[in-house]
Amino acid sequence: MAETKYTEEHEWIRVEGDVGTIGITQYAQEQLGDVVFVDVPAAGRTVAKGEACAVVESVKAASDIYAPASGEVVESNAALAETPGDVNAEPTGKGWFFKLKLADKGELDGLMDEAAYDAFVKSLG
Repeated sequence: MAETKYTEEHEWIRVEGDVGTIGITQYAQEQLGDVVFVDVPAAGRTVAKGEACAVVESVKAASDIYAPASGEVVESNAALAETPGDVNAEPTGKGWFFKLKLADKGELDGLMDEAAYDAFVKSLG
């Protein structure tokens, strides 16, 4: 079964085996407003935990997307170049950004589960 974890920067990672699919949360897309551009990392790129590796731009702002764990990008959601609005419509579905072959699953231990993330978002007021 897939396990989903969350970061304080409002990224999610859904882990299946040793691959994590990464995107932004419902809260993040609501804060951004209408997404107009997404730049995702190319397959084959190696990223470190906490590294800015993608960009999402909306009518309000541009934001970096940070890798919630280290690893190698095995797939990018190229469809977002044509349909960046998928991030607004389905941020945890077809609006995913990239898939990462995890270098160390232990890096996920410091991330929040859904209940902790929901509490974190509520604390933001």
